[in-house]
Amino acid sequence: MEGVSRANSLFALDLYRALSASNAEGNMLFSPLSISAALSMVYLGARGETDEEMAKVLSFSSVSDVHSHFETLTSTINSPSASYILKFANRLYGEKTFSFLPEYLESTLKLYHADLQAVDFIGAFDESRQLINKWVEEQTENKVKDLLKPGMLTGMTRLVLVNAIYLKANWMHTFKATETEEMPFKINQNESRPVQMMYQKKKFPFRYIPEYEVQVLELPYKQKELSMLILLPNETQDGSDPLLKLESELNLDKLLDWTERDKMTMQMTIKVHLPKFRLEVESSLSEILQKMGMSSVFQETKADLTGMSSKGGLFLSAVIHKAFIEVDEEGTEASAANAVFLLGSCRQTQFQSFTADHPFLFFIRHNTTNSIVFLGRFRGPS
Repeated sequence: MEGVSRANSLFALDLYRALSASNAEGNMLFSPLSISAALSMVYLGARGETDEEMAKVLSFSSVSDVHSHFETLTSTINSPSASYILKFANRLYGEKTFSFLPEYLESTLKLYHADLQAVDFIGAFDESRQLINKWVEEQTENKVKDLLKPGMLTGMTRLVLVNAIYLKANWMHTFKATETEEMPFKINQNESRPVQMMYQKKKFPFRYIPEYEVQVLELPYKQKELSMLILLPNETQDGSDPLLKLESELNLDKLLDWTERDKMTMQMTIKVHLPKFRLEVESSLSEILQKMGMSSVFQETKADLTGMSSKGGLFLSAVIHKAFIEVDEEGTEASAANAVFLLGSCRQTQFQSFTADHPFLFFIRHNTTNSIVFLGRFRGPS
């Protein structure tokens, strides 16, 4: 399971960089876990060069028994006893004139709890689009709507992989709504926009990395199964973009090191200012994945998906991903919490200010498996 978790994290950062290259200025949000899981269902049916390319891009090359480890990983994260709601919506939609191999269908159901639905892309592609959208809406508590826009599917579509993800989690330490106030968020050196800035003062895991001039803060959700980690680069004096600099220097080893609980200060009181924000980001990943090296699976003449169907000519025509997140005082749902203060020794209390009033990188991690469930950046309200 560790191997799959690390592979997903490597893929997450690679995909983040690729998405950032195509959109350096905007907000970003995606679920690497959801995308990896969905692509793995295609990888399960890939053979030959298609298999090799997918393994390389998804960082699966050195992982043995990917699919059963994936099943363990997603089951652990999706456990019903969890203190949060996490809904994956993963499904393959295949053209009904294609006969898919029964062993492939059995495997996707067993290992990914996802079935392949046969639809009529040739004769009724728009009805198929509406059917897919309705299913995604149901799976994500109506948060992800209209995933597939008109014109995205055509009579030439043969296979569509759809994934959406929905998360609802409450902070371990909620922010008081009465402490939230409007503050300027510095988009860049010349422009600010107002945000609703939440505030609280508590002991949170914190670390400063001086050589990269970045503050790292962990905000745990209830029961500490999930955490939001925020990487806040220092503002620069020369007008350069501190977030772009951080993105270019960041790799998985640094990320794991910077956010390792044992290396973070636990005893310092942190004055946290964090904006309330709501992001809904849609990404068409077909071109991005091809640029990353996964090209043959998208080409009719080159795709080898013979593990899915013994018929030739099956290829992937679209990978659409839509992610939604809402960050507010409670997490996303109201709950009551009591704090008990015990008076201790009168040593000098140290305060550290963490003011996220300029662009930052954030991710939501499942702590026991060290898996990145969401990854994004906030560059300010749009």
